[in-house]
Amino acid sequence: MSNVSFFKNPEIKTSIFIYLALTFLSTGLGFAFGLKIGIFTLIICILFSLSHFVPTYRRYLKISGLSREIDNILHGKDSINLDDYSEGELSILQTEVQKLTIRLREQNEALQKDKAYLADSIADISHQIRTPLTSINLLISFLTKRNLSEERRLEIVRELEMLLSRIEWLISALLKMSRLDAGMENLQRNTVSVAELIKLSVAPVAIPMELREQEIEIRMKGDETYVGDLAWSVEAIGNILKNCMEHIEKGGKIVIEASENPIYTEIVISDNGPGIDKEDLPHLFERFYKGKNSSDQSFGIGLALARMIITGQNGTIKAGNNSDGGARFTVRFYKGSSQQYS
Repeated sequence: MSNVSFFKNPEIKTSIFIYLALTFLSTGLGFAFGLKIGIFTLIICILFSLSHFVPTYRRYLKISGLSREIDNILHGKDSINLDDYSEGELSILQTEVQKLTIRLREQNEALQKDKAYLADSIADISHQIRTPLTSINLLISFLTKRNLSEERRLEIVRELEMLLSRIEWLISALLKMSRLDAGMENLQRNTVSVAELIKLSVAPVAIPMELREQEIEIRMKGDETYVGDLAWSVEAIGNILKNCMEHIEKGGKIVIEASENPIYTEIVISDNGPGIDKEDLPHLFERFYKGKNSSDQSFGIGLALARMIITGQNGTIKAGNNSDGGARFTVRFYKGSSQQYS
C-alpha cells in the first residue's frame, strides 16, 4: 500500500484530523501558560502522534503485502510466506490466511484431478460406445446386399440386437454411476432379505447360464438379512454374477453362500473358472478396467458400479481366488453405523 493510499484511508483521515485538533488545542493552552510549556506540549503531542501513526503505517504496509500474496495465490502461486505476519494482532489473520491457502490448494488439486478424470472417462466412454457402433454399421452394410440369404440375414439381425442391448446396458450403467457420483440417489435403509436379493439377482442370468449349460448352487439358511437398498443391491450382486458367468467355461458352476453374525451379513460368490490374475486384483474395481481374461463383451464398469453400490450401504467387497482355483467375491454388509474393514 503506497503512502498516498494510506493517507486516503477514511479512518486515517479521521485520526489525523483528531490528532491535529488535539495538538493545536493542547499547544495553544500550553503557550497560554508560557513559552516553555507550549513547546513542551507541542513536542509531547508530536511524539504521541508518531507513536500512533508510525506503527499504524507499518501495519498497513504488512497488510498490503499480505493482500498481494493472497492475490498471487489466486492467480496461480503455489505457496505463501507468512513469517513476516506472525506477530501482534496479525497472527490471527495469519492463521486464517494459512487455512485459506491450504484449502485453496486442496480445492485446486481436486479440480485438476476431476478434470483429468473427466477427460479420461469421456475418452473411455467414447471408445466403449464406438466399438459396438462400428460393428453395427458394418452389419447394416451387409444387410443391404441383395444376394444375402435369409438365414444369414436373421443371424445379422440377432447380432444387431445383441450389440444394441450392449449399448443400452452401457448407457444405463453409466447413468447409474453418474447419479451415485452426484449424490442424486439416496440409498434406502430397509431390512433386506438375502434370499429375496439372491433370487432377484439370479433371474437375469438364469437363461444365459442355462444356454451355456452352467449352474448356480445356493448355500444359505434363508433367514439372513441386512439393512440396505434392495433394488440397488440386486444391481450390484447381478453385476458380480454376470462377471462370473462370462469368465467360466461351458458347463461351469457358480456358488453363492450367505451367512450372518452379530457384526455383518456376508455373501460369497465364487466360480470354478480360471480365477483372477494377480496383476488384475488391485485394479479390478476401477472404472473401465479390463483384465487379461476379460471377454470382448466386457465394458469394465460392472464391478466398479457394484463396489459403489455396496460401499454406499455400509458394506465392503473383496475379490480374490479360491484355493482350488476360480474367482471369489466376498461382500459384507455391516450392522454398525459406520463401515468396518476386516
